[in-house]
Amino acid sequence: MIRANNHQDVVDFAAASDVPVVNGLTDFSHPCQILADIMTIEERLGAVEGKTIAWIGDGNNVCASFVHAAEKLKFRLKIATPASYAPKTQELAAARAAGADVTASHDARTAASGADVIVTDTWVSMGDADKDARMAAFPPFAVNDDVMAAANRDAIFLHCLPAHRGEEVTEAVIDGPRSAVWDEAENRIHAQKAVLLWCLGKI
Repeated sequence: MIRANNHQDVVDFAAASDVPVVNGLTDFSHPCQILADIMTIEERLGAVEGKTIAWIGDGNNVCASFVHAAEKLKFRLKIATPASYAPKTQELAAARAAGADVTASHDARTAASGADVIVTDTWVSMGDADKDARMAAFPPFAVNDDVMAAANRDAIFLHCLPAHRGEEVTEAVIDGPRSAVWDEAENRIHAQKAVLLWCLGKI
């Protein structure tokens, strides 16, 4: 299991390894987090296929893994980010070419409209050196009551944690009845146990 700033380090390590190598997090993707998120969605709302997931905030590694998952699991993904922090266009194009239903905009309420799940992440992550620019760009993408009101009535809120209340999400949302963040955090344990069992050929 490797958590690395540089995704290529994990790729190179895996190429030289004769045992499974798990991407625990890189600057490019965060697949282990998405497994827990999908597990949480299915616990709360049933099969993820056909659901609409809204990603609001930074087009970061977690967002990239949602793009990858949309192709494989057949859910609709609506992304809203500031223009300067949008997901990589080549990743979106590749997902769409593979059949994924992924759209990208720069308006949080547009992304949230009709969504079954609203997901966000911190505005400044490990290794980000442009904190001031980020803090100036992201306030219109805070998940608040207005954003949640645009989603479906039974929509849930997810965040990989730790969260900064009053920045990317308000207290009313993350501590409210539609928040599933604590189940999501617990499911990291169960999802990663499943990854290890799969690597060991047990499932």
